[in-house]
Amino acid sequence: MKRVSEFVGKYMAVIVLVVAALALFVPKTCLWVQTSWINYLLMVVMFGMGLTLKLSDFAIVFKRPRDIIIGCVAQFTIMPLLAFCLGKMLGLDAGLMAGVILVGTCPGGTASNVMTYLAKGDVALSVGMTSVNTLLAPFLTPAITYLLLKTTVTVDVMSMFLSIIKVVIVPIALGFIINRFFGKYTEKATDILPVISVTAITLIVAAVVSHNSERILETGALVFIVVILHNVLGYIVGFGLGLVLKLPMTRKKALAIEIGMQNSGLATSLAGSAFPDLAMATVPGAIFSVWHNISGALLANVFRRLKDKDD
Repeated sequence: MKRVSEFVGKYMAVIVLVVAALALFVPKTCLWVQTSWINYLLMVVMFGMGLTLKLSDFAIVFKRPRDIIIGCVAQFTIMPLLAFCLGKMLGLDAGLMAGVILVGTCPGGTASNVMTYLAKGDVALSVGMTSVNTLLAPFLTPAITYLLLKTTVTVDVMSMFLSIIKVVIVPIALGFIINRFFGKYTEKATDILPVISVTAITLIVAAVVSHNSERILETGALVFIVVILHNVLGYIVGFGLGLVLKLPMTRKKALAIEIGMQNSGLATSLAGSAFPDLAMATVPGAIFSVWHNISGALLANVFRRLKDKDD
């Protein structure tokens, strides 16, 4: 099982890409995956994240509060503003605009921690930022989404808040508590977690893409251009912020990856509950799920070679 997990983790981007292409061009092959499953699949991923967390992972919050604050402020300002500006510049319709904004206002996901590790970045900082940003998400994601979209569409703030609590906070907390008191047993399960997480993420992508394949193809290249620009600009601005603040290279890497990679599965889930009348709102999150795993893996390979002059 360990070898299977390593294989799945290594080729996650390829697996997700193949399934996404299949769901897009031959949707009948994936229509059996229902969109109503998305919340439950995301809860499985979040529960798995909780199982890997320990009290020591939160120690960085108190040891290096400055770094965490920088990461939190950057996360909830850079990506939402980039999403808003790109949406306005490219004239996105209400559905796509709402979906891109949601991607921007969501916290980073577990994939950013994996990519930071592969990039030889500051993994402790990445995990710390992901954890704190996830805890702040029930308050900041609905608030920022409302501020940016209130003149365009109606945002169901309370529905979004409750959805994040149910889909993200509760599963993570449950996983953390189980790991805290039954660590001996959960350690044995860590080998299969990558397989479970990748399977869940792949099914989420399959559901959203297959059920919206016609709409995605109708939008042409526009939605892909927006998603790619949003992600890549997030990396660039995140790394640039690290340069301005003169952070060590390992922290620059962590900051860039954490800001550029979003919890797009959460964005897809929230789109369904917050914008039930905007079917296209789920599309950016699905495309981001595919693309950021590809770009993250490529960036990690580049970052592995970058070191401070003193190293």
